[in-house]
Amino acid sequence: MTIHIYGIRNCDTMKKACAWLDAQSLPYNFHDYKKSGVALADLQLWVDLWGWEALINRKGTTWRRLPETDRDCPDAESAFALMMAHPSMIRRPILIRAEQGLLGFEAERWQAFFQNHS
Repeated sequence: MTIHIYGIRNCDTMKKACAWLDAQSLPYNFHDYKKSGVALADLQLWVDLWGWEALINRKGTTWRRLPETDRDCPDAESAFALMMAHPSMIRRPILIRAEQGLLGFEAERWQAFFQNHS
């Protein structure tokens, strides 16, 4: 099954995640959503997996630079619009394999995921 990893190329956490996949000899397709954007269908899958609140990286510079009025996301629809307009505010990495996935990188959690989904 194909592994897809989504994020931003020069993010330190992304580098760790990709290095972990490489060390495990797990091939993957990388999608840089800062350069290529994010598809609405991908966002919907991620929201189904984790909820829209979990997808927004409220600790990042993109979030902090937004005007206070733009940070008000009362529902999924407004969050979708914000993430589509500013994909770098989406938490990363996102790893998807066969409609299952991981949000964020922790080596132990990733190891368990691949042991349980092989």
